[in-house]
Amino acid sequence: MSATSETAAKLNVPDELREMLLDFTIGYLLDQPSDIVDYAIEFFDKLKKSKLSAVQQQSQGDFSDEDDASDIEAPPTRYSSRRKSVFAETYNPEEDEEEEGPSVVFPKSDDQRQALAASVKNIFIFRALDPEQMNNVIDAMFDREVHAGDDIIKQGDDGDNFYVIDRGTFEAYVTDPEGNNHLVHTYEHKGSFGELALLYNMPRAATIKAKSNGLLWAMDRQIFRRIVLKSAFKKRKMYEELIEVVPMLKTLQSYERMNLADALVPKYYQDKDCIINQGDPGDGMYFVEEGIVNVLVTSETGEQIKVNQIEKGGYFGELALVTHKGRAASVFAEGKVKLAFLDVDAFERLLGPCMNIMKRNIEDYENQLVKIFGSKQNMTDVR
Repeated sequence: MSATSETAAKLNVPDELREMLLDFTIGYLLDQPSDIVDYAIEFFDKLKKSKLSAVQQQSQGDFSDEDDASDIEAPPTRYSSRRKSVFAETYNPEEDEEEEGPSVVFPKSDDQRQALAASVKNIFIFRALDPEQMNNVIDAMFDREVHAGDDIIKQGDDGDNFYVIDRGTFEAYVTDPEGNNHLVHTYEHKGSFGELALLYNMPRAATIKAKSNGLLWAMDRQIFRRIVLKSAFKKRKMYEELIEVVPMLKTLQSYERMNLADALVPKYYQDKDCIINQGDPGDGMYFVEEGIVNVLVTSETGEQIKVNQIEKGGYFGELALVTHKGRAASVFAEGKVKLAFLDVDAFERLLGPCMNIMKRNIEDYENQLVKIFGSKQNMTDVR
C-alpha cells in the first residue's frame, strides 16, 4: 500500500468535529464579530473550559457550592454588538423581515416527504427546528439523480447547494498542496454535506464523488442560510424569554443563560401523552413553554395519584439527574403541550450553578410526599 493510500485509510472526519464547526459557524454568523481569529480563540477556549467543568463535575458527583462553577466560562455570549462581517453576502437574521420559508416549493409525493423527513430529522443543523420549519426544509429541497463517478461538489468551487443523501455511497476527498487526493470520509446511504461552504460563503473544502448510483436532495444556498440562521436566531430569542420566567434560572449569569438557550430542544406532545414514565432512567429535564402537564405517582397498591400540575415557566425532571436515580413519577400532557428539553450532558455542563437550588427543593418534594403517602420512602421527581 502506498503512503498516500495509508494516509487516506487513516483519515476520517468524526461527526463531533462537524457539529463543533457548525456550532461555531452559526454563532459566528449570528454575532458577526470584526475579527474571526479572536472570536475563534475565545470560542474554543471557553468551550474547552466548559468541557473541563463537566468532567470535573462528573468525577465529583456535582459542585459542592455555587462558587465552584463561577470561574468556568462557556462559549461566547450571543447577540453581542452586531458588526459587519469580513465575508461577502452577509446575512443578518435580525434585519431579515421575510419569513424563513422557501420562496419555491418543489412538489413531492407523500412517500418522498416521509423518507426525506426521516433523513433530515437527526441532522445537527436541523435538530432544533419546529414542525413548521421542518416542513419548510422539506418543501425547499429538490431531488438530483447521480451516477457512479459523478463529482457532486469540487474542492475550491463556490458553494451552491446543501445536500442530504437519500441513497448511494459517496466519498469525500481533500487535495493537499502537492496535489495528492486523500479520502477523508465515506457516506453510506445516509448523511449530509456542503453546509460549511454555504454558511461561510467560502469555496468548497473538499470534493464529494459518487461511488455508486444514488439520489440526493438539495437545497439552494440562500434558502438554506435563511432557514438555518433565522431559525437559530428565533429559537434563541424565544428561549431567552422562557428562561427569564423560570425563577431558578435567574441565578445564572447572562452568558450562561445564552448557552442554555442554545442547548434547549423543542418537544411537542398531545393530550394524555406520557412525557416521563415512572421508573425510567433520567435522560434530561424539561421546561414548560406552552400548556399544562400533570405529575402522577403510582402507589404501592397500583393507584396513580396526582401530586403536581405544572404550567408555563415551570420545570420538571431535574431530580432524577441530581440524585442519579430513575424517574420516580410519571408526567402526562394535558391538552397540547410544548416543552423545551435539556439533555443530561448539557444539564451537567450548564446548570452547575443551579445545583444547590435543586437540592434544596428535594426536601420540599419529600414533605409533599409525606402528606400524600405518609413516609419519605417514595421521594419523587415531582417538578
